[in-house]
Amino acid sequence: MELWDIYDSNKQMTGRTMKRNDWCLKDGEYHLTVLGVVQHTDGRFLITRRVITKAWAAGWWEVPGGACMAGESSREAVNREVLEETGLDVSALPGEPLVTYHRENPGEGDNYFVDCYRFTMDFSQSDIKVQEAEVLEWKLATLEEIKELAAQGIFLHYDSIKAVFE
Repeated sequence: MELWDIYDSNKQMTGRTMKRNDWCLKDGEYHLTVLGVVQHTDGRFLITRRVITKAWAAGWWEVPGGACMAGESSREAVNREVLEETGLDVSALPGEPLVTYHRENPGEGDNYFVDCYRFTMDFSQSDIKVQEAEVLEWKLATLEEIKELAAQGIFLHYDSIKAVFE
């Protein structure tokens, strides 16, 4: 069973946990998620398309990411999520969250903070090994291509994380 830490409105751990996707959070309680923007040294960004079987935003484009597990730091989580979803190891690269934001969903029990990182690295396309249960396809996209996907309404979180791309 996967557990997530519960945070307060100041992004401090409360010492309590919740089951993954239990959606039991009260107003003022949050879980922590991460996003990892991976930029190739040629300037393009690695983006992935969500599998069609996802309950939410199926088929939309995004960057690798997911929830922090209980006891896991934001940085540990982003390292794990990028590796799991793309096969790329960013753990030796420098990085701090460039953007942090939060979402409140009153009455739904799903409030969350998001830490968004950007890593720049050289990799070949053969290095990319997507997690087929999560990723339908991937591509290296320019900022203009990402903006176009966002304008079509099919790129997750773009308005909240656009500063990480620029």
